[in-house]
Amino acid sequence: MMLDDKVAIIYGAGGAIGGAIAKAFAAQGARVHLTGRTRATLEKVAAEIREQGGQAETAEVDAMDETAVDEHAAAVGTFDISVNVTATYDVQGIPMVEMSVDDYLAPVTLPVRSRFITSRAAARHMIPRRSGVILFFGGEGDRSIHRRYQLGGLVTGFVAVEAMRRQLAGELGEYGIRVVTLQTSGIAESLPADMPGREGLAAELAAPSPLNRTATLADVGNAAVFAASDWAASVTGAAINISCGAFID
Repeated sequence: MMLDDKVAIIYGAGGAIGGAIAKAFAAQGARVHLTGRTRATLEKVAAEIREQGGQAETAEVDAMDETAVDEHAAAVGTFDISVNVTATYDVQGIPMVEMSVDDYLAPVTLPVRSRFITSRAAARHMIPRRSGVILFFGGEGDRSIHRRYQLGGLVTGFVAVEAMRRQLAGELGEYGIRVVTLQTSGIAESLPADMPGREGLAAELAAPSPLNRTATLADVGNAAVFAASDWAASVTGAAINISCGAFID
C-alpha cells in the first residue's frame, strides 16, 4: 500500500474533509493520529477506520494552542505526515467598508496561526529525520470571486496560508521535507445536510467546472494519499489542483 509504515497527524480530523483524509491514509496503511477539539467526532472517525482494519488514535488538541500541539507531537514521537484542515471563523455577506477590524482579520489571523503552529511542530520533528510531508488544504481560490461575493477576509486568509506554504517549502526542502496544498474550489459533499440553501450552493460551486461537479470526499482522500506518498516525491512548494477544472492552470 502507498502509505505502509507511515504515521500521520491530522488536525481537524473530526470534520468531513479531515475525516476523509484520515480514512484514506489508514486504508493505504498509515497509522493515523486524529486530533480536534471534540472527542466524540474524532472517536466516530476512528471507529470507522478500526472497523476497516486500520490503525487510529485520537486526542483532543486545539490547533490554535502551541503548547498543546507541541506536547501532542512530542507524545506521538516519530511521524511522517502532518495535515491541517481545521476550520476557521469568518463573517461574510457584509461589505468591507462596513466590517469591523476583528471580523475582517479573523479568517486571516486564525488559520495563519494554526497552520504555523502545526507546521512548526511537524518540521521540528521531521528535520532530524530529513524527510516528511506537510499538507495544507484550500488554495488561493478563484480571483474573480471578489466581484460576486462579499467574503470579508476569507480569501485574504487563503492567500496568506499559501504564502506560508511557499516559504516553508523553500526553507525545509534541504531537509527533504515537502510542503503541498490541495487546491479546491469547494467540496459540495462536505456541506452540512441541514444547511439552508445547501442544494443551491452545491450547484453554484459546481458551475465553473467543465466536469459540472466539485471534488468528492473520496477525491480529496485519494489526492491526499498521492501527495503524502513517495509517488509525489518530486512535488513540493506546489498546489495540486483538485478543483475539477474550476481553476484552469
